[in-house]
Amino acid sequence: MTPDIQNERPTQKIDIDKVGVKNIEYPISVMDKKKEMQPTIARISMYVNLPGMFRGTHMSRFINILNKHRGLITQQILKAILLDMKRELKAKSSHIEIHFPYFLEKQAPVSNNKGLMSYNCGFFATLNADDNFSQHFKVRVPVLNLCPCSKEISRWGAHNQRSIVTVTICSRKLIWMEDIIDLVESCASSPLYPLLKREDEKYITEHAYQKARFVEDVVREVAFHLDEIPRLTWYEVESENLESIHNHNVYAYISKKF
Repeated sequence: MTPDIQNERPTQKIDIDKVGVKNIEYPISVMDKKKEMQPTIARISMYVNLPGMFRGTHMSRFINILNKHRGLITQQILKAILLDMKRELKAKSSHIEIHFPYFLEKQAPVSNNKGLMSYNCGFFATLNADDNFSQHFKVRVPVLNLCPCSKEISRWGAHNQRSIVTVTICSRKLIWMEDIIDLVESCASSPLYPLLKREDEKYITEHAYQKARFVEDVVREVAFHLDEIPRLTWYEVESENLESIHNHNVYAYISKKF
């Protein structure tokens, strides 16, 4: 029998809030509104608490648990993973973070050319000492925003930039990522597309000019529409403009609990 060094008493008997494995690349499947299921590659981090009486945790057990639950990621699966983590690692709390690209087929506004657009998404779940389960998800949506001030003061044109709108929500029932993406894109000057021809670029440029948006306008519009979703328990909305004529980005943030 080899010695179990992790179960030795540490020099400093201090509780650790989170210890575990980080950034495991792993194939998963997530629910897709149109196709039922979408395979993707995730980066997964898994943590438990560690009492001060133990020197270390057993890292291999995280991987064993992940292998046991491979496949479709749902709320039920996340809870099962967290329960196994608490049991196998004798922990009071467990946490999991799953980051992955999610793909949607998008059609250009004039040419109708189709392509795949990627969105960075994430699931985050915790099971506390009382076995209370909490989960939220995050989606980052790239959009186009045109500056209202630049439009007002310029004789021709206005500066515009790619923007990243990040929405994090907690809900009592399923909310599709596609619906949040559509909501965000409707609040910006224009959506982005994976494939554009000249006629599409002309349309988007002119469309964005007629729908100028500050970063503040975007977070307020998104928050307004999120307020109309009765299933939410809390949300956060962030918007960051990757400025094209300034040597800095601009940012706005709103959060709300119901």
